[in-house]
Parts: sequence; structure tokens; C-alpha cells
Amino acid sequence: MKPFNDPAVAKVFATYPTNIREKLLVLRVLIFETAAATQGVGELEETLKWGEPAYITASSKSGSTVRIDWKKSAPTQYAMYFNYQTNLIETFKVLFPNEFRF
Repeated sequence: MKPFNDPAVAKVFATYPTNIREKLLVLRVLIFETAAATQGVGELEETLKWGEPAYITASSKSGSTVRIDWKKSAPTQYAMYFNYQTNLIETFKVLFPNEFRF
């Protein structure tokens, strides 16, 4: 697993319930792996946006911010958030119609 460069991000992950933290860590790995395998993305910056772990293409500015988080109000769910002005949600609806709740 890639170590956290930002202690504030590590602190947020430490607050998640164990079962949710494990799932969010898997998403985190997928985000870094996908960025590394996608030409033109470049290195990701992991930071906090609105108190949630966020991943940005700081050097290439080639994509939009992706955030992941868990909310106490929905304790069995975790989420990945995208800018609504992109076509990512529509693309994911086609590629993964049964894997996600949109």
C-alpha cells in the first residue's frame, strides 16, 4: 500500500470504522493504479477537500478531482464523488450498471 504523504489524510482514514476503512483503502489503491496506468495523468496529489480524501492531477491538470468518504448517516455505505460536469457518472452507468448506486 502506498504510504500517506499527508498526515491529515491518514488521520481521516484512521477515523473510519475498520470494515469501511478497508474498502476505502481498496478504492484508494485503484485510484492510484488507474492514474499510473493512464497516459497523460501524471502523479496524483492526495489531499483533503471538504474534509474528505481527494485525489487531483496537480502536475498535469488532466482530470477532475475524485473524492472518497464515509458518512455516519449511512454507516454501511461508502462513496466516491466526481465533478458533476464531467461525463464520468454517465460512463460508469454504462460500464458498471449493477456495481454502483448512482
